[in-house]
Amino acid sequence: HVQLVESGGGSVQAGGSLRLSCAASRYTSRNNCMGWFRQAPGEEREWVASMHTGGGSTFYADSVKGRFTISEDNTKNTLYLQMNSLTPEDTAMYYCAGTMNLPATSCIVPRVTSPSRYGSWGQGTQVTVS
Repeated sequence: HVQLVESGGGSVQAGGSLRLSCAASRYTSRNNCMGWFRQAPGEEREWVASMHTGGGSTFYADSVKGRFTISEDNTKNTLYLQMNSLTPEDTAMYYCAGTMNLPATSCIVPRVTSPSRYGSWGQGTQVTVS
């Protein structure tokens, strides 16, 4: 399995921004399905955004569309989540997830919204908005 390590979480005031990073130990191919999920205390894990590293489309949950941007730097094997206009409702533990060697045709909504789509997970990074 590929190891994923998130960073960039922290505390921010409402209206502020954060950028999360997810470093992969290695990419076994250029065709990977990567995503971000979040989980607030007492809540189920919620899908946030996904993308295919082979240049496929990006997908967002309605709750973050227009505020969050998922992107990647394939030279660094790193996935990002730029979060703008944060609100207290965005407070959660954020997790990076990935499945390696998956064609773009399998990295689409609604499949990417399910945690079962992903084989590797990071340990999470906390985001707190007040």
